[in-house]
Amino acid sequence: MTKRPAFGPRGIDPDAARSVSDIAELLDVVYENTRQSAPAAPVSTTQLRLMFLLDRRPGIRMSALAQLLGAAAPSVTRLCDRLEATGFLRRHPGPGDGRELTPRLTPAGERHLAQIREKRQQTLAQALDTMSADTRQALATGLAALQLGITATTRSPQQDDPTA
Repeated sequence: MTKRPAFGPRGIDPDAARSVSDIAELLDVVYENTRQSAPAAPVSTTQLRLMFLLDRRPGIRMSALAQLLGAAAPSVTRLCDRLEATGFLRRHPGPGDGRELTPRLTPAGERHLAQIREKRQQTLAQALDTMSADTRQALATGLAALQLGITATTRSPQQDDPTA
């Protein structure tokens, strides 16, 4: 086991950061398991990320999707091709420029996401049921603070392109 410094930057205990990282990895496992157990055709993790982005940002352009996914435009086009073949996505001409296509989830794609979210919520609810009310409240408070910290310290490509 590697020796860790007693405290990280600004007096942050590195064990706390490690614990958050470990929890994130566990959530990745839970999320991957729910993705694979969905009743409809399974989609890849990257395809699912694309679907979640489309759900949260209706009307997002392909170029903005590529930025958010950290992928080249041709790769995003292929992801959309596969999702369109499963019936989870349709591409429509963009509002200002008919040459750029705007992908949108189909009702089947929306149902698929809803099923995955429902399964994830059930799994997390089971874990939360093992905790006391005080511990759940402390967790909620800590997660809200973590979300604010992450939001404050990361820039999304959307902030760089107001038209995206």
